[in-house]
Order: sequence, then C-alpha cells, then structure tokens
Amino acid sequence: MAAVLSCGNDAVLSHGSAAALWDLLPTAGSRIHVTAPSSARRTRSGANVHGGQLRPEERAVHEEIPVTSVARTLLDLAEVVRTDRLERALEQAERLEILDLNAIERVCEWSRGRHGLKALVALLSKLTPAPHTRSELERLFAVFCREHSLPPPSINVLAAGLEVDAMWPNRRLVIELDGFEFHRTHGAFERDRARDIELKLAGYDVLRVTARRLEREPAAIAGAIRRLLARTERR
Repeated sequence: MAAVLSCGNDAVLSHGSAAALWDLLPTAGSRIHVTAPSSARRTRSGANVHGGQLRPEERAVHEEIPVTSVARTLLDLAEVVRTDRLERALEQAERLEILDLNAIERVCEWSRGRHGLKALVALLSKLTPAPHTRSELERLFAVFCREHSLPPPSINVLAAGLEVDAMWPNRRLVIELDGFEFHRTHGAFERDRARDIELKLAGYDVLRVTARRLEREPAAIAGAIRRLLARTERR
C-alpha cells in the first residue's frame, strides 16, 4: 500500500503485483509494480512504475488496496509473463469466479496495438472446456453460458445436500433446468417447489430455466443470471 501511495493519488498496484493480490499468480520477485498517470516509466520507493492512463473500469480496490481490475491485470500480464503463466492466471481467475469475459473484451478493445493482446485472445478462445453433463439440456446450458460470456457454472453438484443442475458456488446461485419430460407431472411439480424452499432456506438463490425459454428468450435469461450474480457478489 505504501508503494502505491508514494506514486500519487491515481496510482494502482499492477502487473505481477496485482496478479498476486488477486491470487492469480504467486508473487514474483521483491519489486512492487505500480501503474500511474505518466508517459514515462520510473522507479520510486522500491517500485517499478508503469506509465499509463486507466479507465474507471480498469481500476478496482481489493483488500483496501487500489489495484488494476482483473481484466486489466490479465492484459498487463500478457506482456510480461510466459504463455504458460498467463494461462495459469486465466484458469485461476476462472476457478475463483472473477473472470469476466465481457470486461476482458472491453479492455482488449481499448488496448489495440499492445503486444500482449494476441496471446491473451488466443488463450481465451480455448480456456473453458465443456463440463461433464448428463443431458442435452445441461449441455446446451453450458454452451449458452459461454456464448453469453457468463462465468462457467459447476454442473451436477451438491447444494444443501441436494444435487442441482448448475450452480455458481461462490455466488450461491443455483440454476434448475426444467425439461418437460422430467417435470410434467403434479408430483414432480410439488417436489421441485419443495427443493426450492430447502435451497432458499439454506441461503441460495434459485432460478428455474425451461428449455423453451432458453431457446426463445436467451438474452432475457442471460440478463437475469448476470443481475443475480452481481447481486450475490455484493452481499
């Protein structure tokens, strides 16, 4: 924190130091990396200071320390680390559920010409493998999440002792996928509602998504999931 403050009010932790703070990569070396509004790089108070103007979306505060956003941190890393370490950082961001593909896309759009851009885009294109699914609807939902730049959910996992179709554990958001063939009887309808009550009492948000809506209203479903993920993140 002292190194950031010594570089001015608009300075933020960046590059490898930001990656360590976000827990994307272990700390590499003893020197702190900071980005501050300046056209020149310089060294101050034991810090490597990178000149650059940051948009508000490229700034964040984590553990009370001003730091580059996860998306900007990944782009900065792409210029200074090997491809295997960048891939490791991306996978860790995905594992921690802090990988926002929309944010990365915007940062890349603003940063055309940076030499790390090509490596970052190439890794993003192959980052997320298809999760193991048991039904066509689950497979379609996994594809739907990738196409709409939603964080990849866990599929067929336990929540409050109940197996659920999809879930973002860190956000406590459960998605139940309702295919007509498994949910058309009165008994199934009642069991579904009883499950929803148990999950809600355990602190989970539950969103039921039908195959029909997933096919006909994908933008509305994606928007609802995105808002629920944002709401649970603020809790």
